[in-house]
Amino acid sequence: MTATKDRTPIDRFGMRTPADMTGQNNPTPRPRTAEGWVPIRDLHARHRRRILDHLLELDEHDRYLRFGYRATTEQIQHYVASIDFKRDEVFGIFDSKLHLVAVAHLAAMPGKGPHGDGSSRGRAMEFGVSVLEAGRGRGLGLRLFQHAITHARNQHASHLMIHALSENGPMLRIAARAGAAIERDGPEAEAWLKLPPDTVGSHIDSSLQSIGAELLYRVRYNAMHVSDWMRMLVASP
Repeated sequence: MTATKDRTPIDRFGMRTPADMTGQNNPTPRPRTAEGWVPIRDLHARHRRRILDHLLELDEHDRYLRFGYRATTEQIQHYVASIDFKRDEVFGIFDSKLHLVAVAHLAAMPGKGPHGDGSSRGRAMEFGVSVLEAGRGRGLGLRLFQHAITHARNQHASHLMIHALSENGPMLRIAARAGAAIERDGPEAEAWLKLPPDTVGSHIDSSLQSIGAELLYRVRYNAMHVSDWMRMLVASP
């Protein structure tokens, strides 16, 4: 499938091409710190509540795009409770106020390759992403997609798969631009991206990203608590 070359509007997952990531004149707190770097933090089982809160903030249409159906609160609760953090990887992007504005789930699909032809095509991992309205227009979905590619390679996956509604053109174009093969079946589509093997560099990049994001989160967390303490101290009689 040939990638479309038009300048696509931002979709509801915050997807943009790298050239469109400026996001200037937007007063919302920006999740990035240094130019070109977005701190993507590893999320674990202790973060289930925050992941659930993030997904419940999605409106009805956003839930439809994220899950492929109009997920109810109960269905989202079941989904979050079923995430296997020992098998899968979950990533998040926080804004400057430590609000979780974007989440990606990289789920293992052992032994399943394109066309369902089993282990002959190697191990695949499925990518899903959601971005709140406050975090859109900055290419966060794309950054999480790129981050997931590195982690899938490091997990020795041969393919990254995205299951999306056919109407979610921007999401599928992101995959196509990365070289994925798009398979459409009526209202649904699957994008299969063949991955190169992991390298020492891909593992170093992943580790540095995780360490940097965690350190920045801790600095912001401590700064916020110091500020709260100072306000309480000033306000006390």
